[in-house]
Amino acid sequence: MTTVFKLSAGALAVLLGSTAPGIAADAIGQIKTESGAVTIERGKMSVPARIGDHVFQTDTLVTGKDGSVGVTFNDNSMMSLGPASKLSLDEFHFSPTTRQGTFTASLKAGTLAVRSGDIVKETPEAMRVRTPAAVLGVRGTYFVVRANGGIL
Repeated sequence: MTTVFKLSAGALAVLLGSTAPGIAADAIGQIKTESGAVTIERGKMSVPARIGDHVFQTDTLVTGKDGSVGVTFNDNSMMSLGPASKLSLDEFHFSPTTRQGTFTASLKAGTLAVRSGDIVKETPEAMRVRTPAAVLGVRGTYFVVRANGGIL
């Protein structure tokens, strides 16, 4: 007797723990560099980050005391996290056709270097980085910020 199970693309992605072909449209970026301890918190799961892994809206990137990670987003923005850092990817919407969108992230602790991408070129106030002390509206191309949050 043969049993056939049908899964939706979303259910398959949850089971696999990452994106499957045809689901990559939900990805907002990709890990380009990583060293030391780096994890992606996704829902209730925490998985080691690897070069080539996709990141999604609502993921949180966490680096250990020896860790660093670089991510390139769909609008060509680049973010690099230094050691002992925690960054939540709160909101990301981008239309490659109009180059419009919004990008909000929250740096809970550590250091973050950013090179803004097409979203900021089209709409300068569309990118924001929250820290425990302030909200930064990104209008320039490059910036670095440090958040002295609690111990990770």
